[in-house]
Amino acid sequence: MKATPTAMPEVLILEPRVFGDDRGFFFESFNERKFEQLTGVAAHFVQDNHSKSAKNVLRGLHYQISQPQGKLVRVSAGAVYDVVVDLRKSSAFFGRWIGVDLSAENQRQLWIPPGFAHGFMVTSESAEVQYKTTDYWAPELERVILWNDPDIGIEWPLRGLPMLSGKDSKGAPLAQSDVFP
Repeated sequence: MKATPTAMPEVLILEPRVFGDDRGFFFESFNERKFEQLTGVAAHFVQDNHSKSAKNVLRGLHYQISQPQGKLVRVSAGAVYDVVVDLRKSSAFFGRWIGVDLSAENQRQLWIPPGFAHGFMVTSESAEVQYKTTDYWAPELERVILWNDPDIGIEWPLRGLPMLSGKDSKGAPLAQSDVFP
């Protein structure tokens, strides 16, 4: 497995070693020891999530206040444009975003430390996204940043409007959101 820092060095792209032949492929999607060696993070994952979404569905930008989650995200079918926004007020990257193409084909994973908002938009006909979290989902602590907040300026690969849940369509601008110290 290989780890590549993004423009925000704590957010990492992980690429597994894939063994393939005419029968198909095999790769280790998670190994705790290798993850810690590559990232320097002794993450304890407590929950696995799996979603399936249609083309142009945008989920996010989600985070939990006072019980933040680290996430290890991968796509097992289709493709998404995955976005992370730094919500740590003390960070030099506060309010900045990065976007990464994740797909079943490229088999990349994205490590998102606690303190970031996360969202993705499906760029294929449909996509299945799986992610591990370092803390449990707590709906009372969940917050949503507005997906098109002009102060953040995310450049989604989108024509027209995305398909949003009711919760995601009511996200708050970053300036009016709870953030981390």
